[in-house]
Order: sequence, then C-alpha cells, then structure tokens
Amino acid sequence: MNIVLSKILDWSEVWALLIPLISLLKHKNQPEYLKPVKIYVFGSFFIFLFADIIMEFKKLWHFPYWLRTNNYLYNTHAIVQLFLFIWFFNLLNQPFLKKAKRIIPILACVFIGVNFIFFENFFERMRLSSLMLAVAAGILLFYCLQYYLYLLMDEQIRVMRKEAGFWVVTGLSIYVVINFFIFLFYEALIINNWNFAVDVWNVHNLTFIIYCIFLAIAFYDRRDNRH
Repeated sequence: MNIVLSKILDWSEVWALLIPLISLLKHKNQPEYLKPVKIYVFGSFFIFLFADIIMEFKKLWHFPYWLRTNNYLYNTHAIVQLFLFIWFFNLLNQPFLKKAKRIIPILACVFIGVNFIFFENFFERMRLSSLMLAVAAGILLFYCLQYYLYLLMDEQIRVMRKEAGFWVVTGLSIYVVINFFIFLFYEALIINNWNFAVDVWNVHNLTFIIYCIFLAIAFYDRRDNRH
C-alpha cells in the first residue's frame, strides 16, 4: 500500500494539474488577468509529464545521457512559474509598490543569467538547483504578500474573496510559503540524508495538490469570469 501511495505522490505533479485543467475546459470564458495562469497550467502539465516519464522510464528506454535527469525541467518550471505569475500580478493592476514590481523582473533575469552562467549548471544531473527554486519562491512570496497588504489597506478583502485572483494568490501563497524552506535546504538534504529528502519532497507534492485545487476554484464559473 505504501508503494502505491508513494507512486501516486510521485506522479502528483502531473495528475494534480488535471484538476485545474478540467475546471478550465469546463469554464473557458475567463477574465483577461487569468491568461498567464492558464498558460502556466497547460505548460506545467507538459513539463512535469516529461519530467515524470524521465524519472520512471529512463533506465528502461535507454534515454541519451542528457535525458537521464529531470532536474533541468524543475529549473524550467521554476522560471516559467516565476515570470508567468509576475505577469499575472501585473495584470491585476494594483497601484501598490509599482517601482519594486518594475525592478524585480529585471533583477530576476540578471540573477538567473549570472547563476547559470557562472555558478550552476542548468542541466545538472545530480541535484536540483536549490538556490534557483528558493529565489523564485521568495520572489513570488513577495508578490503574494504585497497583494494581501494592498487588499487590507484598501479594505477590499471581502470583495476580493469572490474573485478568481484571490484564489490564485491564496493557492500560490500556500505553495511558496511551505516550499521556500524545502527548496532552500533540499540540496543539503540530498547530500546528507537521501531518504529524508525523499520524504520531505512528499510535503512539496501535497502542497502542489492543494495549490492546484485553488487554481481550479479560480477557474470555476463565478461572476467575474463572465466579464
């Protein structure tokens, strides 16, 4: 039974995305600001599908050397998620911390370029880029916090709970808050205690499922989705 449960969790990054995908396909008329989230859901599904196929079948299918790891796909997901959700927050058009939100994408591009040119290999086979994943999660956490802070300052929290953006940010917040520290220390965990690192990654998988459920709620047919 533990083996079955483990396998279900291993593939959760694929099947969990079917939850918002099904919701999206049922309710195609979405507000414009959800366009980046829609692209994210479709793109991430294929990224993680490819990643899990590599994980599951790399020994059986005799993949070429460069395809015997899926770590670069997690780097790809982190970058895609980061910039699509930055786009999403910009489309919300909240008049709050505008200068910071203009500078952060530029700094993120500089960090990614410097990190993978001088410090880490984007196609590293043996370990995830903990730094890349943690920085991306930290930036998204900033965007989530400023979103809630603006709502509190503008006293719109009750109104926004009825809108799709609120559920997107809530799901994203849960995901990045919990996984920031997992990402930050995951490389060290792999080196020092592989079995514990595997167990910790199951926490990531569970939060990813919750995250996808909130995205599905955002796509559900509500008042602002008909505009």
